[in-house]
Amino acid sequence: MKLRNIAIIAHVDHGKTTLVDKLLSQSGSFRENQRVEERAMDSNDLEKERGITILAKATSVVWKDTRINIVDTPGHADFGGEVERILSMVDGAIVLVDAAEGPMPQTKFVVSKALKIGLKPIVAINKIDRPDARHVEVVNEVFDLFAALDATDEQLDFPILYGSGRNGWMADAPEGPSDQGLGPLFDLVLRHVPPAKTEEGPFRMLGTLLEANPFLGRIVTGRISSGSVKPNQSIKVIDREGKLVETGRVSKILAFRGLERQPIEIGEAGDIVSIAGLVKGSVADTFCATENDIPIQAQPIDPPTVTMSFLVNDSPLAGTEGDKVTSRMIRDRLFKEGEGNVTLKIEEATDKDSFFVSGRGELQLAILIETMRREGFELAVSRPRVVFTKDEATGELLEPIEEVVIDVDEEYSGVVVQKMSERRADMLEMRPSGGNRQRLVFYAPTRGLIGYQGELMTDTRGTAIMNRLFHAYEPFKGEIAGRRNGVLISNDSGEAVAYALWNLEDRGPMMIEPGWKVYQGMIVGEHNRENDLEVNVLKGKKLTNIRTTSKDEAVRLTPPIRMTLEKSLAWIQEDELVEVTPKSIRIRKTVLDPNERKRAERSSKETVSA
Repeated sequence: MKLRNIAIIAHVDHGKTTLVDKLLSQSGSFRENQRVEERAMDSNDLEKERGITILAKATSVVWKDTRINIVDTPGHADFGGEVERILSMVDGAIVLVDAAEGPMPQTKFVVSKALKIGLKPIVAINKIDRPDARHVEVVNEVFDLFAALDATDEQLDFPILYGSGRNGWMADAPEGPSDQGLGPLFDLVLRHVPPAKTEEGPFRMLGTLLEANPFLGRIVTGRISSGSVKPNQSIKVIDREGKLVETGRVSKILAFRGLERQPIEIGEAGDIVSIAGLVKGSVADTFCATENDIPIQAQPIDPPTVTMSFLVNDSPLAGTEGDKVTSRMIRDRLFKEGEGNVTLKIEEATDKDSFFVSGRGELQLAILIETMRREGFELAVSRPRVVFTKDEATGELLEPIEEVVIDVDEEYSGVVVQKMSERRADMLEMRPSGGNRQRLVFYAPTRGLIGYQGELMTDTRGTAIMNRLFHAYEPFKGEIAGRRNGVLISNDSGEAVAYALWNLEDRGPMMIEPGWKVYQGMIVGEHNRENDLEVNVLKGKKLTNIRTTSKDEAVRLTPPIRMTLEKSLAWIQEDELVEVTPKSIRIRKTVLDPNERKRAERSSKETVSA
């Protein structure tokens, strides 16, 4: 059977996963009476909740005697490591662009990777039925984007389709016809995308995706470059330099058929398959016949820009809500994650009870923490810090800079520009983007962007859309002001009492509710002033034999601040931690004992002054 391998590239929420669902149903991958949940490709609970694709996934459809392998890629730059590896498996790409929003930073990120390796894109203008659609300007913006990314003349001569993924149609013109379904898109893929690339010689495959399966063990997915592979065949794995990693037997070969992954008897050159049976081979390694010694060239990957400390939870409430609390369990889980995700860098600290986890952004790390807490882990995590490097020639300190694009209502653009300048950002562009909105483009240090998302939402009444993309390492931009307010710290352990919280309301907003368990050193609220203050949240009202009116007895509390995981990570300071358990997110001081904390503060001040 003829083969085509394509990737679908799009920005977050431009509709690619929904489009893949429709491609599957119209190609006959589902029975007519089969119930398939919406966004079937987003299999991960977090993907469904957040409406984003985190993990790359493959599927395949058959159209007019040709099998089309389709890879749905993440659109968020934090998961860009997935994108880079995926693109090496395919021969063409559908660039899906929202008819109103146009190409966005993450579109730029993924498209630049696709153009660099020579893919010839098909442009699909999606959501053409939106009332604010502006397809003519969007097509021009896509052309300008391709030109700015040094596309060749052949790549700039891209075919264009218009349509609605949700309604399941694509056509050569914006007005339709819509009665041909997605047939025009399938036919264009067969005409425009070259057949799957193959080479002469024995079996070779580049490991592209890695997963752990409870029944089959380690499963590596990739595209077979040359030759063929069968179950029980002896193969070897070599790294990027050609050094031997391991030899072993293939226990099973799986291929994507619709949404199912089915065992096959032979994997042939050009097809995207999964291999089980090897225990060490990983992403970017070459899986090959035993006589082969030449590795397949693997794509270089952008460096991690943010790092966090993951520590064993040592609070007084440790082990009361989760069942995975030891350093060994946390270590095994993190290193397992690092094996499958090449954008993550995991390092063990010298004390063996903490780990440094570096990634592309705080969203990627927050997703990892959220996944672990749902698996029953308890741990404490530090504030995200940026990964600095040094200029080898001059010895100058360099920090990661990101390109930030913010779409915002005109009335709020002033406050956004002010806040971004406080974060040492340089404004590159400010232009109207239609509908009384403006598009602001900045180069900003990653340091200044940690925690800005929540503040931006507050400043713009939830109307702003911010997109970020790693730009380059540049000289250190100088100090950036952090949180100005101190915190309210519990001075004892027990359960919080409503009367005590009510009496403390004039000190600052609370983060806990009556009945919540607290401990000494736990942060229970934000202080109105700059200093930290220890408070008693356990103190009940003294009982007397004097009757009072019910009006005096009723305690009306202001609702507490709801601290989500992302909000907590951005809010804490260097001497604070977020305690994460399957049921709770608490904020605490790193040093719980007040006397030891004061000693630690004094010694850190002396170190700074020295």
